[in-house]
Amino acid sequence: MSKLSILLIDDDAELGGLMGEFFAQHQIDVRCAHDGQHGLNLAFNGTWDLILLDVMMPGMDGFSVLRQIRRRSPVPVIMLTARTEHGDRIEGLNAGADDYLPKPFSPEELLARIQAVLRRSGRASTLKPETIEVNGVRLNPGTREVFLNAAPIEVTSIEYEILEILVRSAGQAVSRDDLARLLYNRQANPLERSLDVHVSHLRRKLEHGNTLIRTIRGVGYLFAAGSVEPTRAQALHS
Repeated sequence: MSKLSILLIDDDAELGGLMGEFFAQHQIDVRCAHDGQHGLNLAFNGTWDLILLDVMMPGMDGFSVLRQIRRRSPVPVIMLTARTEHGDRIEGLNAGADDYLPKPFSPEELLARIQAVLRRSGRASTLKPETIEVNGVRLNPGTREVFLNAAPIEVTSIEYEILEILVRSAGQAVSRDDLARLLYNRQANPLERSLDVHVSHLRRKLEHGNTLIRTIRGVGYLFAAGSVEPTRAQALHS
């Protein structure tokens, strides 16, 4: 299977270098352009699976670049920006962006966004087959299957999305806002308990005596990367 080919249009040369190193580990080729006009030239003269496009660039900004891309190509585009105004996000989506990711972001979050956009656009077959395994939980992103100690586990689509985000960030807390942004493209509502309900369902399906998904009070959730702790029920009976 061929590598994924991504064009990054961003005037931050350091970011381009970091993204290139990170995505090379995932069999993804990244080509960088550091201004809008050069980015357009590459967009129109290359074959790309996806384009990452910064909003704030000198000369031609990301919105202008996106509008010109959309006149000629349906290639998936994820916009990257340090500007968090609601109007900017709406403008980007209305101009044809497939997703909108505020800076700063983690490379793992960006990778998850890329995979989600490619699935929605029907280009998931370009992704390298992979498995992710932590503490006996194995995920097959290509087929969205979940296994616990080699036994298949039935999960819903939203449960799978949450689990993949947490497992990819194993050992690091993922905030409720980050989860809500990845899943619903918005911030978490303090009164909304849907995330907690989905995580509770995952715990019932995956945790048989051990705590795999920890709640970090005031932050969000953390999937255990190392040895796991016994659940409260197991501790009481030990």
